[in-house]
Amino acid sequence: MGKERGVSSQCRRRWSPQGQSDDFALQQANRNRRFGDRRSGYTVATATVLAFNFLGDGLRDARRYKNGGMTLLQIRNLKLEFGPPEKPLRAVDDVSLTINTGETVCVVGESGCGKSVTALSIARLVPTPPARYVGGEILLNGQDVLRMSGAQLRGIRGGVVSYIFQEPGSSLNPVFRAGHQIKESLKLHRPDVANDAEVIRLLKLVGIPAPESRMRDYPHQLSGGMQQRIMIAMALAAQPRLLVADEPTTALDVTIQAQIIELLRQLKQELGMSMLLITHNLGIVGDVADRVAVMYAGQIVELASAMELLTHPLHPYTQALLNSVPKLESGAERLTAIPGSVPNLGAFPPGCRFHPRCPKARRDCPQKPPELAEVEPNHWVRCFYWNAPLPTPEEGLNPNNPALILARAPARS
Repeated sequence: MGKERGVSSQCRRRWSPQGQSDDFALQQANRNRRFGDRRSGYTVATATVLAFNFLGDGLRDARRYKNGGMTLLQIRNLKLEFGPPEKPLRAVDDVSLTINTGETVCVVGESGCGKSVTALSIARLVPTPPARYVGGEILLNGQDVLRMSGAQLRGIRGGVVSYIFQEPGSSLNPVFRAGHQIKESLKLHRPDVANDAEVIRLLKLVGIPAPESRMRDYPHQLSGGMQQRIMIAMALAAQPRLLVADEPTTALDVTIQAQIIELLRQLKQELGMSMLLITHNLGIVGDVADRVAVMYAGQIVELASAMELLTHPLHPYTQALLNSVPKLESGAERLTAIPGSVPNLGAFPPGCRFHPRCPKARRDCPQKPPELAEVEPNHWVRCFYWNAPLPTPEEGLNPNNPALILARAPARS
C-alpha cells in the first residue's frame, strides 16, 4: 500500500460487522488515551466549542460502558437502490452499523448523504418500489427485517422501533386532536392501556404543561416545540427498544432545540432505550452520543466513539465538517468551507467519492475506492491518506482547495 499512506497490514483490517468490537471498556480506555491528543490539530478547546458539557458527560459514558450491552441492531453491508434495474441509483452502499442496548449512535453528514434512507430502512419504511434492497441484512433482535412478512413488520414498527421525524407540523394529522393520535399508537401496541389516563401520563413524561387540556388541542393550536413533544409521546407510547430521531430539532429555535435534546437524553436514560440520532448539528453530538458514524455519498466514511471523533478526527471529510464550525478562539476572518456539494445519485465520482472536494486527494484517489478499515483501535476510516500530510501543489489533485490555500497562506503576526 505504500509507506506514505501509513497503513500497515498489522494495523489495518477491513470492516465487517463481526469484527466490530463490543468491548465498551476498551473503547472508554481508548477515549481517555486520546483525549487531548493534538496530532491532528483538534484540541480539547475544539471539543468544548462543539459540546460545552462534554466533559461532564464523560462520567455518564463511563457508567454506560461499564454496564456494556447486547447488540440490538446490526446492519450488515446494506445496499439500497432507486430507479430502473438497468440504470440503478445506489442511495445506500455497503453500510454496516451496530447499535447496542442502551447505546446512542449519531449519524452525521450533509444533506443527500443517505442518512435518512438508512434510518428508514431499519423498519423497511422506504417504499418498494421505487426502492429495492439489493444486498445486506438488517438484524433486529437477531431477525432479518428484510425477510419479515407484513404482519411481522407491523409488529416492530412502533413496538420495537419508533421514529421521530423532522417536521412535526407535517407529520401530525391536522384533523385529529393530539390525544387521539397518541391513543392510536396505544390501541395498536398496548390496547390494555389505550385510555385518557395513559395519554396524560405520556404528555407529562415529555414535559407538556396542562396535559388534560393539551390532549384536546389540534396540532395547529400547538407551538413547534409542543408539536415535537407530541411526536415524542407518540413514539414512546408503544415502549420501543430503539428510538430513531431524524433531525428532531429541525425548524425549532435554539432554546427549544436544547430542550428537546435534553428531553430525549433524559427519556433514554429513564426508559433504557437505544437511540439512533440523525443530525447536521455537530454541537449536540458530543452531548448525547456514545459513537458517531459520518456518512458521505451513501457510505460510512468514519466511525468512532464520540469523544475520539470530535477530538481526533481522521477522515478529511470529518475534519472539514469540524473546521466549518465557528470557534470562539479562532482569529480567522472567514470559515473554512467545503467546496462543491454532495454528488447526486448516479453521478458519484470514481474511486473515493470525496476526492473532488478533498484537500488531501492525490492523483490515484479517483482510481480505486477505499474500504472502511480499522486504522486505530475501534476507529474506522474510509481513506487511503487519512494520516498523510497535506499534499504539495504538484502532488495534490485539488490545488485550489480552500484548506490548502489557508495552509499555504503566511502566518499573520
